Amino acid sequence: MSNPYNRKQSLSGINPEQLHEAELSRRLKGLLEDKIHGLAFSPVMDGQSNTSEISAEQIEARLSVLAPHIDWIRTFSCTRGHQHSPRIAKQMGLSSMVGAWIDYDLDYNEQELANAIAIAKAGEAGILAIGNEVLLRGEISEDQLISYIQRAQAETDIPVGYVDAYFIFENYPRVAEACDVILVNCYPFWEGYPIEHAHIYMREMYRRSQRVANGKPVIIAETGWPNLGSNELAAAPSKMNAMKYFVDAVQWAKSEGIDLFYFAGFDEAWKIEKEGDVGAYWGLWNKDGQPKYY
Repeated sequence: MSNPYNRKQSLSGINPEQLHEAELSRRLKGLLEDKIHGLAFSPVMDGQSNTSEISAEQIEARLSVLAPHIDWIRTFSCTRGHQHSPRIAKQMGLSSMVGAWIDYDLDYNEQELANAIAIAKAGEAGILAIGNEVLLRGEISEDQLISYIQRAQAETDIPVGYVDAYFIFENYPRVAEACDVILVNCYPFWEGYPIEHAHIYMREMYRRSQRVANGKPVIIAETGWPNLGSNELAAAPSKMNAMKYFVDAVQWAKSEGIDLFYFAGFDEAWKIEKEGDVGAYWGLWNKDGQPKYY
């Protein structure tokens, strides 16, 4: 005899979890149709890596998938073809937060910085992001990073900031002071929080960043949730969790007037090497450019 109090089964035989998934999918699609603020954009495709040379044609093809759903893109590099992304985005009516990749290779940093400044001078950047988690990785010193930021500020007339985990700005207040805008990565997943508490914790990450910003704008440069891969402590990748996180984060950011760049546009298989199996499944679209959640 079936249990009449089984919450998994309604009188019509429909699983309530299936209804919940359908509603999340509908809300996610609606948010994208109405446009979200921005997405992290990488045009890298299967068989390529972050060191591959990317053509302008590939960038245009990949970006055309995302463009109807966003106002901004966030890029990560200004070399190996990625320097074309802001120009192509502008042609599509999008704004760009242009990232210069900074790491331990000081010679290569000079090329990244020079290209980022050139992009800004060409009117193709709305914000410059000089470096991404380079302090978290421990690859350069605080003074070196501040020098890069100040050099970009001296040669451009747009806001210049640095991207890192929210707590890095607490640990390095001089970096926060040097930036025009605070660009924070907020990842409850990587800190092992269960989906039930992830959104509340992400809000606290943002508030902590505000406290060290001293009135400067704070932008969420990255946040997201994967749909496949291994758990990170209590954080579980799944389709339901990924959709719930997206809907909660984007609706909250819209209601609070917070600029948020969701991570990411596409799944990227090359990230498995650095982040494990979960690294390949952060996109709203899969590696072939098909939507994953509707």
